Amino acid sequence: MASNFRGCCGSPDHGLNRRAFLGAAAATGGAFAANMTILNVLKNPLLADEIKRQEKRVILLWLAGGASQLETWDPKPGRPTGGPFRAIDTNVPGIRISELMPRLAQRQQHTAIIRSLNTKNADHGGGTELMETGRPREAGLTYPDLGAILARELGRADSPVPDYVSMYTSTEGRHKGGPGFLGARYAPMFLDKGLAPENIQRLDSISDLDHQQRGELRDLLSARFARARESNAIGSQNSAYGRVRGLMASEKLFDLSQEPDSVRAKYGPTQFAEQVIVARRLIEAGTPFVKVARAWWDSHGQNFETHLELVTELDHVMSTLLDDLAERGLLEKTLVITLGEFGRTPQINPSLGRDHFASAWSASLSGCGVKGGTVFGKTDDDGIKVAEGEVGAEALFATIFTALGIDHQKNYRLGSRPIPLTNPGTQPIHEVLA
Repeated sequence: MASNFRGCCGSPDHGLNRRAFLGAAAATGGAFAANMTILNVLKNPLLADEIKRQEKRVILLWLAGGASQLETWDPKPGRPTGGPFRAIDTNVPGIRISELMPRLAQRQQHTAIIRSLNTKNADHGGGTELMETGRPREAGLTYPDLGAILARELGRADSPVPDYVSMYTSTEGRHKGGPGFLGARYAPMFLDKGLAPENIQRLDSISDLDHQQRGELRDLLSARFARARESNAIGSQNSAYGRVRGLMASEKLFDLSQEPDSVRAKYGPTQFAEQVIVARRLIEAGTPFVKVARAWWDSHGQNFETHLELVTELDHVMSTLLDDLAERGLLEKTLVITLGEFGRTPQINPSLGRDHFASAWSASLSGCGVKGGTVFGKTDDDGIKVAEGEVGAEALFATIFTALGIDHQKNYRLGSRPIPLTNPGTQPIHEVLA
């Protein structure tokens, strides 16, 4: 591998043979990625661009509290359940979405809509856990959430950037997911107090050499401790600690002053917009999974005023993100998901709100691995029940895994127990896959 690789691109007099490179990379799989630093191939800009094109990333726009499908992806204008907003045409003939999403309507070619989710759990805690892990809770077993799984599947051992970043507003205090049985190595970096991680900077009172030597001392003591014990948890913790210096070096990714004013102006001045810019910066640098949670979709009262504000913001920020990713050549390798713990009731309550509803609601997938300009599933005329193509959380997760090139039927092992990514018999939604 090494000699063929040097013959292909080791000299400035030789051009990059793309087919040979891709063949060699495919043949060696993860071992090649793990040895990237050793090979130092990223110094070659053509190779760096090729590797960047192969990497797959995810940005999850988490609509915390449960967005209304009727004011977003599955409007029912003119029906008793429909509310005051119209449906508008998109740039894909036959697909109509809420008038609150005019910019996304003109980018529908990037997006697949799933209108037939029936996840059966309309409790905030239980619904959130289900839609973060894709699995119902099981006694004695804590499943990893989507971010932890994708950090494991898409992350690189030598990457200096975090594998999984989760951004919450200060108002969002519900279940936040985690690595479950995968261990601390795949735990999220939570940003719930600002755009940048706390305590990521080295103290001025500690020199860089001191910091490095302290890390080496910790590694020595940890290795001595681990030799006398067998524990996956110890290995996972050590792996997490081993990436500290790399994470400290990624500080500028969270600094919006590094971003041109023109780009910041396109996204807008809101907290959600700034978090999405950071998400784009992170995935562009190699972070496999970033979750941005926008809170307070839980509209038991004044549903229409709430959604006028929040959907308008989502429409602007998400459409800007799709444009930004496309212009940077990243959209075909980045999956953008809109999802929450459930939808909202078709029936409008006496407070002019919509309550929790998990029987017939919507999600969207845009970009990587997705057949844009498609709609899967259908609800009845009033949006009360699924009329065609009913699917649950596991089918949605199988679809996400498949779009990213991950075998959704593969097994993890917890001791001697095999644990599949999705339960046997689960099928992805092929109709929305490219």
